[in-house]
Amino acid sequence: MIPLNLPDYEIKLSGTPDKPAIFDVLRRKYVSLTPEEWVRQHFIHFMIEHKGYPLSLLANEVNLKVGEKKLRADSVLYSTELKPRIIIEYKAPNISITQKVFDQITVYNMLLHVDYLIVTNGLQHYCCKMDYASKKYLFLKDIPDYKNI
Repeated sequence: MIPLNLPDYEIKLSGTPDKPAIFDVLRRKYVSLTPEEWVRQHFIHFMIEHKGYPLSLLANEVNLKVGEKKLRADSVLYSTELKPRIIIEYKAPNISITQKVFDQITVYNMLLHVDYLIVTNGLQHYCCKMDYASKKYLFLKDIPDYKNI
């Protein structure tokens, strides 16, 4: 896997050369090591270890339903009252972050109504604070620390 624009952490790998797996600290199990999963695990560790986000309030692969359509948010941060606060969307490092990616996360937010949206491919990271009064999102320069959200 390629180096990312994220801090290193103690990676736990398993599986075989044909089917490698990486430990997901949130799901507490080894999952298939794909380029997107490589980004997810690095970013989750960054949020917990460097930004102070509580492990207990984060969830991976959150199922959502819009009518008959089933969707899955990559990661969600919840408040202590279990209200969704942040949706995080991951892409593989070779996938460009485009408007289409933001459109995808916006669909998830129609259900969850979070305060922040984060999109990352491990090399570029974008964080937006939702402004529901103006019906837009405001790009932030950095991912906020947990204490500042």
